[in-house]
Amino acid sequence: MPRTGIVTGVAALAAAPFLFAAPIAAQTPAAPEAPPPRLAFPVDCTLGKDCFVQNYVDRDPGPGFLDFACGPLGYDGHRGTDIALPDLAAMRRGVAVRAAAAGLVRATRDGMADSHDPAEALHVPSDRACGNGVVIDHGEGWETQYCHLANGSVAVRAGDRVAAGDTIGRVGMSGRAEFPHLHISLRHDGAPVDPFRPGAFSPDRCAPPEGATPSLWLEPFPYRPGGFVSAGFADRVPEFMEIKEGTAAAASLAARAPALVFWVHLFGVRAGDRLELSLTGPEGQTLVVQSFALDRTQARLFRASGRRAPPQGWAAGSYRGTAALWRGNQVIDRMEAAVAVR
Repeated sequence: MPRTGIVTGVAALAAAPFLFAAPIAAQTPAAPEAPPPRLAFPVDCTLGKDCFVQNYVDRDPGPGFLDFACGPLGYDGHRGTDIALPDLAAMRRGVAVRAAAAGLVRATRDGMADSHDPAEALHVPSDRACGNGVVIDHGEGWETQYCHLANGSVAVRAGDRVAAGDTIGRVGMSGRAEFPHLHISLRHDGAPVDPFRPGAFSPDRCAPPEGATPSLWLEPFPYRPGGFVSAGFADRVPEFMEIKEGTAAAASLAARAPALVFWVHLFGVRAGDRLELSLTGPEGQTLVVQSFALDRTQARLFRASGRRAPPQGWAAGSYRGTAALWRGNQVIDRMEAAVAVR
């Protein structure tokens, strides 16, 4: 097969800032006045392994976007943090959403279907864009909101008291959601607050001001400026929907498979990034080396590269694919995958 890949992008969608009708606050997060709650990580997953942060709070007061690290992970007007799962298969297995801090459940909604069609998600009314969700009041004007929970998974109701870490639902795709994720918003007196960097923000100073609280997370986690979601092998270039479904990776391949294709799924790539893919055989021999220049900033994409089968078929053994994402002169992420030919 030709040594080329296929790319497809996914544009992220905004989550509703409020579960129910309420005045819309200014997009620039306000400096908190009352002591803020410290937040536990709200998803039962391991960042960098089976989940990742797709979008952050928009810190640009104008029509553009900047996250707290002056990066492009998000979109104009986004007022929360999107913690994403790699695919729909992970969502169907069930991933718990937990209360980030103790408080009183103020409102809930359940019963909205999980969407699997991005075009369908676009038509969800704005007042239901959050989908199935929960709002928790933490006192002193502080509250958190949890959006896009799986249909039928909301485990609390208004008036319940919850402790940090209590299960309140599961990650889903209800409302305006194109991929399985939790959108969590932190607000003070109705105004959005960025838990990664509360308070004032200036694009020419991406580090927190001296003496400022650098993060409201109980266990701060590193910022990933983009990278790999998943990788695998197939006997052809897969469709992007198969990758998003979690069905693209073959557990093994037959010796007479028509092709050996290594694919990677990425998030948060920037124009000017470079992707390098390589494929080696059972004896360590190099079968494919390919470099892709990425010319657009995209929320999600995939690339694939491989070879047609030789006349005698594939030798039995383990084949390994290696991927590296370069930004300038630095590798910002790596991923490997292997498949056995039997």
